[in-house]
Amino acid sequence: MLRCRVSFNHLDAPAILAGIEEPNAGAVATFVGLVRASSGSGREGRVERLEYEAYAPMAEAVIGEILAEAQAMFGILHGVVEHRVGELVVGDVAVVVAVATPHRAAAFDACRYVIEELKQRAPIWKREVFRDGAEWVNARP
Repeated sequence: MLRCRVSFNHLDAPAILAGIEEPNAGAVATFVGLVRASSGSGREGRVERLEYEAYAPMAEAVIGEILAEAQAMFGILHGVVEHRVGELVVGDVAVVVAVATPHRAAAFDACRYVIEELKQRAPIWKREVFRDGAEWVNARP
């Protein structure tokens, strides 16, 4: 089972992970991306919030393709990705990735593959907002 969702709703990581276990899985690897107070772009100043925008149907299609690729490459038995959009404050969960595989090495590799590809390919854009302005991070045309 593979599933993905892009939503304005608060992400509850334990609830998202419920049901990913299965008898043939020897490992579950997860990644939970949080909003941090410092800028990932190297800009000075405290991040007050992030604003994520996405074209949800296309983002979900791309994430689904990424999960399918990871399934073929790493033997994922179950995989889930949920990404939040809208305004998020420091400490909020922005993205959850979880994969169940027969072995731990494959689980780690698959989880990393999914999040790295998502950040490169999914039409999801992030804007960091500071007290004195804002900037798009890794903006693509």
